Amino acid sequence: MLRSTTAGTIRSLSASRAYIARPLARPFSAIHPAGDDRPLSGIKVVDLTRILAGPTATMMMIESPGTGDDTRNFAPPIAQIPDDADVPRRDLPAESAYFLQANRNKRSITLNLKSKEGQEIVHKLVKDADVLVENYVPGKLEAFGLGYEQVRKINPKLIYCSVTGYGSTGPYASAPGYDVVIEAEAGFMHITGERDGPPVKVGVAVTDILTGHYAHSAVLAALIKRGKTGVGSRVEASLFESQIASLVNIGANYLIGGEEATRWGTSHPSIVPYQVFPCKGGWIMVSAGNNKQWAILCGPEVFNKPEWIDDPRFNSNNQRVANRGELIPLINEVLSHHTKDEWVEKLTGKGLPFAPINNIAQTFAHPQAKARKVVEEIDHPRAGKIKLAAAPVSYDGKKPKIYRAPPYLGQHTEEVLKGLGYSDAEVASLQDKKVV
Repeated sequence: MLRSTTAGTIRSLSASRAYIARPLARPFSAIHPAGDDRPLSGIKVVDLTRILAGPTATMMMIESPGTGDDTRNFAPPIAQIPDDADVPRRDLPAESAYFLQANRNKRSITLNLKSKEGQEIVHKLVKDADVLVENYVPGKLEAFGLGYEQVRKINPKLIYCSVTGYGSTGPYASAPGYDVVIEAEAGFMHITGERDGPPVKVGVAVTDILTGHYAHSAVLAALIKRGKTGVGSRVEASLFESQIASLVNIGANYLIGGEEATRWGTSHPSIVPYQVFPCKGGWIMVSAGNNKQWAILCGPEVFNKPEWIDDPRFNSNNQRVANRGELIPLINEVLSHHTKDEWVEKLTGKGLPFAPINNIAQTFAHPQAKARKVVEEIDHPRAGKIKLAAAPVSYDGKKPKIYRAPPYLGQHTEEVLKGLGYSDAEVASLQDKKVV
C-alpha cells in the first residue's frame, strides 16, 4: 500500500478480510501469537499497494510520510476519537471507515521510497520476504530500484505480485486504473441498470475486490509452485482483465454465440418471473425457475391464482418469457396487497427462491448474520471499540480472528526498523531526514 509519491506500507497477505490467513512478518519480534496454526502463519508479505484492490489481496503495509493511504481520507464516516481519551497521535485525522475495513491485521510504517535510505529499508524487508505486492503504474518501481528484476537478485524465492489497471503491456499499460473507469470500459456498466435506463455502477468497488481476489489466489498458487521448485515467480493481475474474466456467461454468450448483452435490471433474460418486485412498504426478490415452482407460486398459499398455472400464456417458462409484458404487471398487482414481511411469511418454507430486499442495518441484524458471527468487535488504539466485518471463511470450523486493529499512520515504524537492526540513533536520523 504505497503512496503514488514516495511511500508505502507493509501488509501481511492474510485472511483479515478472509482472503487468506494472517501471516507472520519474520524479522520482527513479538507479533505472532503463540501456538498460531493459521494456514499462512510464517509467510512474510511486503505490501506496496493502496486503495482497495491491492489491500484486498494483502494485510500489512508501507505508507507515505504525512498522508498515508488515500483511503484514510475517504471520509466521512470516520471512527470518532473520544475527546476525553488518552490516545496516541492526536495530530492525525481520525481513521476513515473505508480504510479500517481493508487494513486490519497489518502494521504501518511510513517510508520515502524516493530516498536511497528508504529503498535500502525495503531491500532489507524483501531479503527474507515470501511475497511483495505492489500496485504502481508499470515501470514506476524500477526507478526506485524496486522492480521485479532488481529485487529478485536480493531474493530469488520472492513471489512478486503486480496489481495494475490494464496490465504491464499493451497500449494502455501506462494508464492508471480506477474501479469505476474499468467498470465502464470493460463492459460491466453496460449490463448493469434497468432495461430502459442508463448504465450504472455497482454499489461497491466490485472490480477492485475481484482483482484483489484474483491476485491473492494467484499468489497462493505461486507459493505452492515455489514449494515444488524453490524458485519465486512474477504474478500479475489487472483490473481490466479481472473484470473481463468476471463477465462469465455474458462474455461467453458473445464469444461463442455472437450475442450482444443488454441491461436487465434485476430481471433475467431467460427466466420469468425472476426479478425484484415492489410490495407494500418494500421490495422482494422472487424467482420461479421451473413449472413446479410456478405452480407453488400460483397456489392457494401464496398468490392464490391457480388459473395462471395452465394459462397458455404462462404454462411454461418459454411462454412466460414470451409474455413477460403481460405477466409482470399481473404479479405486481398481486404483490401490492401485502407488505414485505407478510410476503416473507407466505413464501417461507414453500420451496421457492425468494428474499426480501434488506438495507444494511437489516443485513447485519439478520438472524443468520448473528448466528454466523459476521461482525467482530476490536479495540482500536485511537478510536476505542470498533466493529468490522469478520472473515467470511473458516478453517477447521474456526474463523480467522482480527488479532491486530487497523493501524494508525506510521504506528509500527520504529518497531519494524528496530526489528531490522536499526538503532535508536539511526531511527532518529531517518526521521530527521524525513525518510520515515
